[in-house]
Amino acid sequence: MTSRALTPTNELEERSAEEMYWIGMAHMYLMAQSFEAAVQSGLSGERAEFAADMASWVTNPVEDVRVVSHGEQIELTDCLVPGQTVIFDFFSKYCPPCVQLAPYMEELAESRDDVMLVTVDINRPGVRGIDWESPVARQFALRSIPHLKVYGPDGALVAEGDQARAMIIQWLQDLEG
Repeated sequence: MTSRALTPTNELEERSAEEMYWIGMAHMYLMAQSFEAAVQSGLSGERAEFAADMASWVTNPVEDVRVVSHGEQIELTDCLVPGQTVIFDFFSKYCPPCVQLAPYMEELAESRDDVMLVTVDINRPGVRGIDWESPVARQFALRSIPHLKVYGPDGALVAEGDQARAMIIQWLQDLEG
């Protein structure tokens, strides 16, 4: 009988992206518990502050920005949150306007409790350049990005494309004062 060494490489390369995500979340949760236990056991000073901050970050994550799809088809309604306005930003890291817009979109989502941003990454893993042939790009017949869709708190589509962009620009201007 041959014993196979358990290494991160051979164990994780057989996992799907979704499985990898949940494995990471489980490890983060265990890390948070360890940090909390260390603080309760008397850890003090800068290390205690760091441990408390990390435990809080893991157990109280910011849920107002999510990245989904990674090139695969997606059912947008699965990402809606009842009672919240959800902005879908179809994005590629190879799209300069997308990258330029992203910090403003994140600021909007972080500044308003009633808004969630869902970034729909249209690129499949390993594809360089804007992946116009990805299943999600084809699903939504994307011809330009960033492409925006805004769903209201009731789950109904409120605005798309230029109308959604104008709505979001107004919200950003309202934040500035």
